[in-house]
Amino acid sequence: MVAELKASKAVSDATRFKLAVAAFNRISNYDAAISDFLSAIDLSNGLPEQEAAPVRTLFPAQSNGRFIKLQDLRYGENPHQQAAFFRDLYPAPGSLVTATQLQGKELSYNNIADADAAWECVKSFDVPACVIVKHANPCGVAVGAHPLEAYSKAFQTDPTSAFGGIIAFNRTVDEAAAQQVAKQFVEVLMAPGFTPEALAVFKTKVNVRVLQIALPPGGPTAWDQGRNAVDVKRVGSGLLMQTADNHELTLADLKVVTKVHPTEQQLQDLLFAWKVATYVKSNAIVFCGNGMTMGVGAGQMSRLDSARIASIKAQAAGLSLVGTAVASDAFFPFRDGLDVVVDAGATCVIQPGGSMRDQEVIDAANERGVAMVYSGVRHFRH
Repeated sequence: MVAELKASKAVSDATRFKLAVAAFNRISNYDAAISDFLSAIDLSNGLPEQEAAPVRTLFPAQSNGRFIKLQDLRYGENPHQQAAFFRDLYPAPGSLVTATQLQGKELSYNNIADADAAWECVKSFDVPACVIVKHANPCGVAVGAHPLEAYSKAFQTDPTSAFGGIIAFNRTVDEAAAQQVAKQFVEVLMAPGFTPEALAVFKTKVNVRVLQIALPPGGPTAWDQGRNAVDVKRVGSGLLMQTADNHELTLADLKVVTKVHPTEQQLQDLLFAWKVATYVKSNAIVFCGNGMTMGVGAGQMSRLDSARIASIKAQAAGLSLVGTAVASDAFFPFRDGLDVVVDAGATCVIQPGGSMRDQEVIDAANERGVAMVYSGVRHFRH
């Protein structure tokens, strides 16, 4: 605009229109912020005293979404759908919308959805980690001494599903890791950084979308950094709003309910399995061991089927489930699901508890000689 004024001492109609829209947008953001604040004031006990701060409810009586369009997309989930990508007016640091695309084709709707699932999972680890996602589900997750080790272990879980997947690291990708990743077909690769040598590996793979995203300040222990505070799901002519599932489980939260107690190593495996299960679509069953996923069963209507599928996928990948830890995102309603994972080789299990048949499942665990702990928290993900 300044250059236009200097050049012609006036601005065009198109510029005036853009400026008018910018002014209306700024005013609407201001009004919406006031509306959100005032609509959330709790009046159940009357207006607050003059000097008292108002008590506000978590969800306002009217919600005014404010989003900025980043780009129009070629199409939505399917080619017959139209789509666009928006960000929050004030995005959280370390979130996907803050990414810089270093190379590759334009991101698609599905790329963005899957990339978000991978990034949210990988940034929750405080040690070098790699997450491979396919259709919004982690198909391989692992930690290691460095990115190459983490990727190599994650890839072992399900090489078939990893084909055309989304890969995320929480550490700078070096040449060694890049060379290994480049051997497979990958849609999106993301990390906090890439060495010049790593970027050079992908120069010839011009279609690979490479994203650089800064990790949120404070790291994974600062759970409220870089995560959505509220999740929203669209339903017919309405919205479902909820606080985000940002619960972090610790060893102190675990309750051993069986005669056999887990070892220190098993406890670490259980916490790892539980973290992964948080990001797997329900019903979720996750086998883990040695800092990697060994079998993932996701999105089945029956928890029993998820357990069977996880076992089948491990077998197909040539992985032994003997001595593994298993996480279930919700309780086992019957002992049959527990029997399936133990038959497959699991020696310890973590689940929320809370079923009417809890004692039946505990008795089954004692009968099979495995350790079982309760998290006290459910992680449905729909």
